[in-house]
Parts: sequence; structure tokens; C-alpha cells
Amino acid sequence: MLDELIQERLKKLSRLKEAGINPYPARVSFACKNAADVKKNFGKLEKSREEIGIAGRVMAKRGHGKIAFLDIFDGSTADARLQIFVAQDKIGNKAFELFSQTVDIGDFVAVQGRAFYTKQKEPTIEASKLEMLSKSLRPLPEKWHGLTDKEEIFRKRYFDILLNPESREMVEKKAVFWEAVREFHKKHGFLEVETPALETTTGGADAKPFRTHHNALDMDVYLRISAGELWQKRLMVAGFRKTFEIGRIFRNEGISAEHLQDYTQCEAYWAYANYEDMYEFLQECYRYVAKKTFGVLKFKINGFAVDLGKKWPLIDYAKEVKKQTGVDIWKASEKEIETKLRELKIEYDAKNKERLIDGLWKYCRRKIGGPAILINEPKITSPLSKSSPKNPDITERFHFIIAGSEVGQGYSELNDPIDQRERFEAQQKLRNQGDEEAQMADMDFVEALEYGMPPTAGHGFSERLFSFLMDKPVRETTVFPLMRPK
Repeated sequence: MLDELIQERLKKLSRLKEAGINPYPARVSFACKNAADVKKNFGKLEKSREEIGIAGRVMAKRGHGKIAFLDIFDGSTADARLQIFVAQDKIGNKAFELFSQTVDIGDFVAVQGRAFYTKQKEPTIEASKLEMLSKSLRPLPEKWHGLTDKEEIFRKRYFDILLNPESREMVEKKAVFWEAVREFHKKHGFLEVETPALETTTGGADAKPFRTHHNALDMDVYLRISAGELWQKRLMVAGFRKTFEIGRIFRNEGISAEHLQDYTQCEAYWAYANYEDMYEFLQECYRYVAKKTFGVLKFKINGFAVDLGKKWPLIDYAKEVKKQTGVDIWKASEKEIETKLRELKIEYDAKNKERLIDGLWKYCRRKIGGPAILINEPKITSPLSKSSPKNPDITERFHFIIAGSEVGQGYSELNDPIDQRERFEAQQKLRNQGDEEAQMADMDFVEALEYGMPPTAGHGFSERLFSFLMDKPVRETTVFPLMRPK
């Protein structure tokens, strides 16, 4: 059936070419307004009786005899559709015949004509001239609405965005979200920077990287796993006070409702500030961005009622784990933690105590609705964070907890080169033992620290925050998620 429809449209394509018409011109021959502006100012345009041009996709076609109506959508807004009236006596017999025989739903056309209201008060353009801009060879799907096959939706996301107003709105809101993030940082004096996406040593996170080959230099490199953490800290060494970057990062890990392999992240660094300054700043950032994007501060996320406007309580890492599981992470052995993990039916990879403790925390985290601020994380799980002067076993690090998940974090950044070298060496031992998520030792960064970096706070959060505020899995809020080829 589809093949027959395509063949019919190919015949119409040939008919246009035989008539001397280019079915894929580079531009419209007359000036066009966008449909949203035309609808907004339709009364004035109707009174002026001047001819105007619009261009867009044919979404509906109906008519009989010597007249026809089209609905054209130009994408300027979600509801930017205009009705077009086409009459044989207005555009001529030949033009009307060619129009009737060749224009289908899905085609892109341009129309020139005057604005008028029908008897039903429908804003309409009476065509005096029509141009084919792009002849579609496949028909638009008739039963897209209600489709539940996620793979089909993701593979043909262009249909989903075209035919599903909610999906289009998601794309628009995501743009607002990141622009609001950018605005907030710039308003507070942060300089936007770009740092390398290809690295010889990955840094800034515990994650398994993607590896590729650099042909010109004949060497293997990695796609970055953070938005330039170690590079931005080099900029603190260079004398900048505040920097941030919004960019893609890549982690060769599993897919889940909260995880992707490539996604957008924001990271920022602030000289002469600590983690407390940063979590106060970032709280206000989240509120600003939520208000700009969604117009509210109250959300329903994963079954939790979340109010970003209320006071965010501080949660102590070890106390919360002990409260929920009974395990004192400071005293428990690896064997005791493993026993508790099995008792709680938590899957874990028993490579080291760091991962075991993290498994306990993730179990506890799922029960916290938030918003809340996790503090006092163990040094063993924070290789880039400054130790607390009150307790050397914990770090000046925070995580934002919303709806049972971590949706942002920050540190008082480690600027002691000797301590940093020792932590890198400890992480390298974990890598040598098979922990592919342990951090690589970046001794060039240690050298930079040896020249001196001021006290600095950093933060990072990803598009997971957007997906949470949308209350959707992160893959559904990705415009074009990665798909396995058919």
C-alpha cells in the first residue's frame, strides 16, 4: 500500500517537472511572513487588502469542483496554521488543474494572496499565486496520535514533533531551560568558555569513557566525561574568577530512565568561594531556571511532591545511611556492607569499599523526595573534593537530591597538589584492579596546581534536571535519542 502511494507521488513529481516547475527550488520567489504574525495582525491585514505571502507544510486539503481549501503550518509557533482558499477563477485554469493534480498533504508550498474572513470567521488567505517548495514522496502517518511504540516514536521523532504538540513543547522548553541556565550564570558574572571534548586523560567524574583514535596525531584519545572540570580549574590557575560551560559529555555506560551515553551538562567554577557558597548559588539557579521554563516552583516528580521554593534541608551522608540501613560506614567492614547489600537485595559490584558504600547510599537516596542537600560525603568517594577541616575523612562536597535522585553536585575543589597527586594515585590503583570508572591520573593537571590555584568551588548538573522537572525519563526528553540501526 505504501509503495503504491509513493509511486503515485512520484508520478505527480514527474507531472510538475513536465510542466517546467522545479519541485525543490532553493527559495520562494516572493516575500513571506510567518503564520503566527499573520494571525496576530490578521484584522489589520484584512483591512489593508494588501497581498501577503506565507509558506509552510500542507496539513489538510479539502474541496470540490473549482475551489479548494488547504491548511498550512509553518512552524513559527505550535498553532501556526492558516487556512488557504484556492479558486480556479483566481489563479487560472491551468494553475488550478496542476495544483489539484499534484499537491498532497505533506508538501511544502508558498502562497501569495489577500487576507479575509470566511462566513465562519475563519482567518483565510485567498491565493492569487501558489508555488511548490518541496514535493513529499511519502504520506504523513494518519494514525500517529496514540502510538505507544517508543522505538517507532524515537526513530521518527520528526513526526512526533510535527504531529504531537507535547513533543514540540518539550523541545521548546528545553531550549528555554538551557538559555535560562546561561542567563543566570552570566548575570552573576560567570564567563562562558569552551574546553576540549577530546582528551588524552579523562577527568572530573567517575565514569567509563568512550575511546577513539586521532588519525592526525596517531594516538588514542577519549571523549570527555565532564564539561571541562580540570580545564576550567586550569583557568582558575590562569587568573579567571568565574567560568562556566554548557556542553555535551559522553559516558560509555548503561541506558536507564536517568542515564544516557551522551548528554548536555553545565559546569561552573568560582574562585575564592567554597561549597556552601556554591550550593546557595545553585539553589537560586534551579529556582530561576524552573520559573523561567515552567512558570512554577512546585512539581510532581516520580510520585514525590517537590517544592523548589521551600527551604532545602541539609542531610548528613553517614547519618542518613545509618538511619535507613543501620550500617555505620565508618566502622563497618567490606564484608559487613556486602552482607547488608544482599539483605536489602541491592545489586552491587564488589570491587572496593568505595563502590560498596556508594551502593548503600543509592538505596537510601531513592527514599528522599527533597529538595534536599546531601553533605559530608566520605573522602573515599570524592577524589577531587577538598577535605573538611573539621574531619579529614569527609569532604566539602554536596549533592542536590530531588525525587530520589541526584540532580546536581558541587565541591570545594581540591587545590593542594600533593593531596591531589596522592588521590590520583589511589584512583589509578583502583583502575589497575579493574575499576573502569575510577579516575585517571592527570599529572599535567597536578603540575598546574603546583603553580597555585586559589580556593575554588565548582558545580555540575545535566539535562537530567530538565527531565525530572518534566517528570519523564531522560530519553523521552532527548530530541533525537541514539537508536540501534535497524
